[in-house]
Amino acid sequence: MISARDRRLVLAMIGVLLAQTLTGLVWAGGAAARLDYLETEIARAHLLSERTARLETQSNHILESLERIERKIDERGGEQ
Repeated sequence: MISARDRRLVLAMIGVLLAQTLTGLVWAGGAAARLDYLETEIARAHLLSERTARLETQSNHILESLERIERKIDERGGEQ
């Protein structure tokens, strides 16, 4: 026959295991939320890097156009 003390010990162990399980589940849920947030931030950073690359290309084209315009102005200035 199981004594009252042994019963309390078994119930305490079950309680501790349940508490640890719940704590683990809460921790895993928090980790999943952090991962989702980081994945969103990585996707956003990827989009920003693509936009930055496009802007850099556009600015290079603008600079080339300005250089051509300046050359033409300089050439016409020499004719006068």
